[in-house]
Amino acid sequence: MAGQAYDVHDQAGGIVIVLDLDGVTDKAGLMDRCARDLALPDWFGRNWDALADSLADPTVWPEGAAAKGLLIVVRDWQRYAETRAEEWETLREVLGEAAHRVPALTVALAPGGSA
Repeated sequence: MAGQAYDVHDQAGGIVIVLDLDGVTDKAGLMDRCARDLALPDWFGRNWDALADSLADPTVWPEGAAAKGLLIVVRDWQRYAETRAEEWETLREVLGEAAHRVPALTVALAPGGSA
C-alpha cells in the first residue's frame, strides 16, 4: 500500500484508511473499490483469497502502519449488505479473519448515508 494515492490518515494511535462502499453493487465493484481505497498491490487478484492475503500482509500496508497499527474503516456499507448479503458476509469473514490473524489490524464498520 505504501507509495499509493488513497485516503489515509496518520493518527496518534495508528494509520486510518477508509474503505467507502457507497455505490458498490456487485463483487467486481467491491474488489475494484478495495484495490483503490486500500491501494492494494498490482498482484491483488480481485478475489477473496487475494483480499485476505493482502490484508494479512503488513508489508503492503502504508508506511509505519505495521508498527503503529492500521485501522480500516468501512463506510457506507449498508446498501451493499442488503443487496448482496452473501458477498457481504464473506467480506465480513475476510476482514474479521485478517484482523484476528494480524494484531496490528483493526476493522470498524461506520454507518453512512447510503442505507
